[in-house]
Amino acid sequence: MKNKLNLGIIALAVIALSSCSNKDEVSTPEFKAGAIITGQTLSGSVKGTMESGKTYYFDSKVTINANDTLVMQSGVKLLATNPAAELIVKGVFISLGTKQRPNWITGQAADLNPGAYKLTTLQDPNTDPGLMPTGKLWGGIQCESTCSLLDIKWTHLDFAGGTADALNVNQGYVVGALLFNIMFQNPNGILILEDSWIYGTSSDAVRVNGGKVHIMRNTVEKLAYNDGDGFNVKNSSVGDMAYNLIIGTAKGGTKVSNKGTYGSVQTQIHMYNNTYVSGGFRSIDPDRGANANIEQGAKGKVYNNLFVNCRTGLRILENPAADFANCFYGNNLSYGDTAAIVNEFYPATHATAPQTTDIPNPTSFYPGFPSTYTLGQVYSAPQLVGQNNPKFVNFPLPVPVIGSLSLYNFQGSYDFHLAADSPAIGKGNTNFSAINATASLTNQYLKATVTPPSVDLGAFPKDGTGNQHN
Repeated sequence: MKNKLNLGIIALAVIALSSCSNKDEVSTPEFKAGAIITGQTLSGSVKGTMESGKTYYFDSKVTINANDTLVMQSGVKLLATNPAAELIVKGVFISLGTKQRPNWITGQAADLNPGAYKLTTLQDPNTDPGLMPTGKLWGGIQCESTCSLLDIKWTHLDFAGGTADALNVNQGYVVGALLFNIMFQNPNGILILEDSWIYGTSSDAVRVNGGKVHIMRNTVEKLAYNDGDGFNVKNSSVGDMAYNLIIGTAKGGTKVSNKGTYGSVQTQIHMYNNTYVSGGFRSIDPDRGANANIEQGAKGKVYNNLFVNCRTGLRILENPAADFANCFYGNNLSYGDTAAIVNEFYPATHATAPQTTDIPNPTSFYPGFPSTYTLGQVYSAPQLVGQNNPKFVNFPLPVPVIGSLSLYNFQGSYDFHLAADSPAIGKGNTNFSAINATASLTNQYLKATVTPPSVDLGAFPKDGTGNQHN
């Protein structure tokens, strides 16, 4: 059956021993599906396995047909030589990089001269190749409704995007629309994105129109020029978004909605232990710019997050309304370097209710809280500017020049682990569990690695179990 995730396809895959390029190294097992791809260039319809440590190229739309599987073993590079290059996934796509041997899908130009593309200094969005609306190096991973499994681990997905053409209509786009880095749209399918990097997109990093999702321990930077979210899910999407570092989004970081008719399941996402930095400042919509967001009939939990210099705070939408009775949140720390930011920790235009488990405690800026508090109450709290610094190991807070705040939109050499005296240590809620919507996938190579909620806030808890990227 289709809702069995085409596991018959995966069952045909064999686990093979793949030799490393250095003959003195011990061979390690690598997942394999079908035959090893012998050529260097992918074109047309493809299936099989890209062999560990090798570099491949593509210059046009490459299709993985329904009932076919394409695998990237560890240490593989897939480089686009033309911005028209895309992966169109009708079947199964699997990228199994490792911490020691990550995979890359990006443009050949960025691979040859990474310093010219992946900038690590403050840069005007109009001249930053990661943010400019033109100049993307490949078209992203575009899945059709028959894609039963998209499984991406320890993989760099850089400079993806562009605009949709007539051949993208089958993936749900309108001609001329901005392409998402990843489009997934099968409510019975599985999307696993873990321990990976996304840098410099045209629009959303990931759009899910239905699916069982596991999005965990990723780093996303410089997302979109002026219209795009980090992880954006719609109707019939269920799962977890946790331990992600999301820095420099155009709009929101994690967005959850039940909008659409992609399946028969109410959208439910747990968003916990994420670190959101400098989000929302490039949004063309003045009401956007949240870090985490639940809206239009969706439900979920939002706990243990760090919201740092984001344009607005946690956004529980009142119209179209989220499923208020099943939205649970708290134990989040908010920090701002301007009065405009701190006065939006709880946006008065939305239905986010202050929680006494949050930092700062609402009693410090809502006089008479909670007895005289009313939902949507406006407040002014200039005393909160620069307070409750999460104390990252290496990141400038307060920012040296307030006018440059939005330009801190990359990880670079910054270290978002918590210093020993951080107020975020020990303030988390561990009395809930991950949804673990992808638990049916049990293959040792393919299954998700679920990290439960931490007693520390943010993506980098002190016990080292969270985001592994710096």
